[in-house]
Amino acid sequence: MAGGPPPSEVQIRVLPHSSSRRSGGVRNLVHPVDEDSPALRRNAVGGVKHFKKWWPWLIPVFVVANTVMFVITMYVNNCPKNSVSCIARFLGRFSFQPFKENPLLGPSSSTLQKMGALRVSKVVDKHQVWLLITCIWLHGGVFHLLANMLSLLVIGIRLEQEFGFVRIGLLYIIAGLGGSLMSALFIQSNISVGASGALFGLLGGMLSELITNWTIYANKVAAFITLLVIIVINLAVGILPHVDNFAHIGGFLSGFFLGFVFLIRPHFGWVNQRYASPGYRANSVQSKFKMYQCILWLMSLIILIVGFTVGVVMLLRGVDANDHCSWCHYLSCVPTSRWSCNSQPASCSIESGIGSQLNITCVNNGKSGLYNLSNPSDSQIQGLCSQLCN
Repeated sequence: MAGGPPPSEVQIRVLPHSSSRRSGGVRNLVHPVDEDSPALRRNAVGGVKHFKKWWPWLIPVFVVANTVMFVITMYVNNCPKNSVSCIARFLGRFSFQPFKENPLLGPSSSTLQKMGALRVSKVVDKHQVWLLITCIWLHGGVFHLLANMLSLLVIGIRLEQEFGFVRIGLLYIIAGLGGSLMSALFIQSNISVGASGALFGLLGGMLSELITNWTIYANKVAAFITLLVIIVINLAVGILPHVDNFAHIGGFLSGFFLGFVFLIRPHFGWVNQRYASPGYRANSVQSKFKMYQCILWLMSLIILIVGFTVGVVMLLRGVDANDHCSWCHYLSCVPTSRWSCNSQPASCSIESGIGSQLNITCVNNGKSGLYNLSNPSDSQIQGLCSQLCN
């Protein structure tokens, strides 16, 4: 998400998975080999080595880390002290910013910036490159956090069970970085937080895993089309205003190419030969991976290295990608008669009145308000400005 009050992000729906290579439907995208086949013998730990199940612990740790970061962010936010009005004041310093300022029930934009939200000017002018990573652990509100964490649990646990914590952990982090990088290149006037780029990376990895391990799947076309439709629908929702679709696209593309690198598996013929039961005659297979798998692995690795290098260099040089692509802004928001795509940050002029009165006027829309405030803090003024401009 990006912009003014942190907007809601898209909840990702995932494709249900199937349990067997020979079963019908597309219930399992990531564990297609039928280990119960009489042709395959189990290894010492009770399963086919290259398709063993992993115990998922990293994804739950990620969920806990994101939740803890949100609680810390709300503690730092301290709405009663820094804002004129709050939602759910009974929560004390954990109460939420006014709905007009943040409709997701969360902190202020200034607090998110303190905690490490992505602000392009800080990356370019102060070289705070780490903001590309820290922003994926922050969320704009309760709704934002719940949508992303539920999606992460549904997608991530299944993938970690099949591929292990190292590969899925790296895919999640690098895809999140890719989403942040693309967002920073195209949306430079607003802050960005959220894990949706990393989540779309997991979806991209699922798609490339299906392609590169094509030989071990049954119902290939049905699985491919179903997963592709789910991805297209979720990306299409990103054209709504206040949703950072560039983070979604960047995360998806990063995850897609990372899937060819991290999620490659031996083809079915090699597995069938290696784990064939005594007395079962399997066709002789020389190579562990097929030629197309190796080509996709190499090409994806090159694309990732070149893409990330060029992207970081462009960002640090302050390049605005919109200057080189006049139509790309439509990928993140398509204006209609029902909504506008204007996402300029709130800007206000302030005039002192009689006594402790302040006259605050939003420069964006001309709305103004008169407030009685004695020694107002910058956070209070910024919060009132955000409410006027929204």
